[in-house]
This record gives sequence, C-alpha cells and structure tokens, in this order.
Amino acid sequence: MELLIKNGLVVSPEDGLNARADIYVKDGKIAEIGENLNISGAQAIDAQGLAVFPGLVDMHAHFREPGYEYKEDILSGSRAAAAGGYTSVCCMPNTKPVADNAAVVQYIINKAKEAPCHVYPIAAITKNQEGRELTEMGELLEYGAVAFSDDGRPVESSRMMRLAMQYLKGLDKGFVISHCEDLDIVNGGIMNYGEVSKELGVKGIHRLSEDIITEREITLAADLEVPIH
Repeated sequence: MELLIKNGLVVSPEDGLNARADIYVKDGKIAEIGENLNISGAQAIDAQGLAVFPGLVDMHAHFREPGYEYKEDILSGSRAAAAGGYTSVCCMPNTKPVADNAAVVQYIINKAKEAPCHVYPIAAITKNQEGRELTEMGELLEYGAVAFSDDGRPVESSRMMRLAMQYLKGLDKGFVISHCEDLDIVNGGIMNYGEVSKELGVKGIHRLSEDIITEREITLAADLEVPIH
C-alpha cells in the first residue's frame, strides 16, 4: 500500500523537521519526506491545517489488568491510546497482583500481543510495593520489563531507593521511575494546600510532599551517576 500525506506540518525533532511538507509512505514505512511530492497511484490524504507527528509515547498508563479489569484492561486501554495517536505506552505495576514477578510481566506482554499499539510493562521496585525488599530486577528485565516504579506509593526508604538505582546501574539496563510523595507530609490531605483548601476547611497536601522526595531522588541520582525519571 502506498500513502501520500500532503500539506501537513511535519514535526520530527529527531530529523530536525518542523515545517510544512509531504510524506510518502510505502509498505508501512516512510519512504520520502519533501515538498510538493507527486506519487502516481498513492492514496492521498490532505493534512492541511494538521500536524503530523511520530507516534507518541505515554510513559505513565494505567491499564489496570490484571485485577481491576472493571476499570480498564489492556485491550481497551491500548485501543484508546491508538485512537489518540499513541503508538507506545508503558503500563504501571500497581495491579492486583502487583507486577513484581515474571509471571505477571509475561501475562501483560502476552495479552498485549493483540493490542493495536506497543505495550511495555513497568515492574515494581519492591515486592508488593511495600518498600521492604527489592524485586528480582534482572529477571524482570529479561522477561520484558522496561523500567521500575512503585507507582501509587513512594519508596519511603532512601536506602532502598539507592539500592534499586545501584542495582540497575550494575546491570546497565533499565531505570527507576519515582512516585514523588512524602506520606508523612501528606498526612491524610485530600487536595492541594492553599487558599482554596483553607477557605473550604479541607485538609491540604503541601507541595513539599513532592519537592522533598524529588530532591532526594536527584541527590541519589547525582551520587550514583544514573538517570531517574
């Protein structure tokens, strides 16, 4: 199949593109990008007034499967992603059971074979996201995990977070995604702390709850010379 996308604003940072151009697609791959392309036999799409991007990536998706399929599942979530222009998504591990072992990661990958976009599992940093014991990170990477997070909960122990980052540095593969939240400061708050929370008489969450953990992670990353998201 041949496709010619005409008159769109082509945005591709990797190629240094941010200008109006035509895109010729042959057999599912971009064959040429240029001005005023005319390809005999190609199906033309007029993208006047539209932007044409590479596939978008969502690094923080909740497909809720396994365990919470009544909220979302891998296929319904991936269909929604594809409809919005996302060709790759990373799904968080706070499922039931938690994606802290090879069996759950493999289940997600197998279920995603039917998905209309790429689905990459993010595994938990600690077992059952309890912050006490690291998961088998090396094994999880082998089974298809791309990163690690206790999303939904912070890793409260600085020592445990450092161990996770240090371990991944040794493997030279994967990275940590931090849920930045100091639960002691949250202390039962249910909305942003500020004038509105005061006016409503509702317990607020101070921004320090995020800032403190963010600063901790940056300090750990700098010390270990590893990336963190």
